[in-house]
Amino acid sequence: MTLKAAALGLSLLGAEAAMAQPSYQLLQFDDLAGWADDDHQAALDVFLSTCGDMRDANWQGLCNVAREGQEARAFFERFFTPVLIDDGQDALFTGYFEPELSGSLTRGGPYQYPLYRLPANARQYSRREIEEGATFEGKGLEIVWIDDPVDVFFLQVQGSGRVKLDTGGWIRVGYAGANGREYSSVGLALVNRGIFEPHQVSADVIRNWVRNNGEEGRQLLWVNESYVFFREVNEVPPEMGPLGAMNRSVTTMRTVAIDPTYVPYGAPVWIEKAGADPLNRLMVAQDTGSAIRGSQRADIFFGTGDAAGSAAGRIKDGGRMVVLMPIQTAYALLPDVIE
Repeated sequence: MTLKAAALGLSLLGAEAAMAQPSYQLLQFDDLAGWADDDHQAALDVFLSTCGDMRDANWQGLCNVAREGQEARAFFERFFTPVLIDDGQDALFTGYFEPELSGSLTRGGPYQYPLYRLPANARQYSRREIEEGATFEGKGLEIVWIDDPVDVFFLQVQGSGRVKLDTGGWIRVGYAGANGREYSSVGLALVNRGIFEPHQVSADVIRNWVRNNGEEGRQLLWVNESYVFFREVNEVPPEMGPLGAMNRSVTTMRTVAIDPTYVPYGAPVWIEKAGADPLNRLMVAQDTGSAIRGSQRADIFFGTGDAAGSAAGRIKDGGRMVVLMPIQTAYALLPDVIE
């Protein structure tokens, strides 16, 4: 663990992280576009929902202060320093959501596509091998059967969701593990094949293309060899969001998924998203994902259901992301900080 990693309370895992060698720039709150106009109390409420799970002493101290009751904006400005972390990659903001699927606890009729629990031998097989064969069939790993294989694929991309049962009621599933294969973008595959231009690709476009192209559509999904397994998380009340990487419910438009190599789970993160619908907002880093890699890579949680999914699927924008660090933590990054 390097000095910078220790200051962030992180473990730099793997050669990719070691090669990143990010730079750090300390900013002022006046440098954050739209800072004064945000709902800081909403962000503080979300911060409080998970800060108690942060193990670093500096973060724990600030969590305790926040619990005593603070004016929100003053709390952030008094105890934090904005830090811009740059690993040399352009910023990219996308959106994610909690899908709602239709399913059955028994196989039959349209319900032919299982959501599997995590098996002991998960890493032996690619997506294609799992979906083409009977690798896990009949071993009691099925949680629920879904009526649409495309919905299963996008649930795996999102990592969690709710399933409406044919007998009534709901079950909620969350990420349990994966087969260890690299995530590959099926949207990029469509672009590389000349089927769409980059600006045309969205989740809805991919869904429709796969459903309208039979076996070719099925094979497109195999481009992404990563396969996700699930667990039931029915202890989470229906009115709350799904569990994120901190094993706590995420919050619509206040939770962001980040790369924990660079950003600590639970940290406040200032978002300046460009694009057709600019967004300047204080969020909290409570989640991650297999496609979230880099110090300026973030996925914004848009909520549950089809409308949230459509909104999330349209997001692919630049901008910048600034992490709010405890003052001591920020200055511990010296002498590598650019002032």
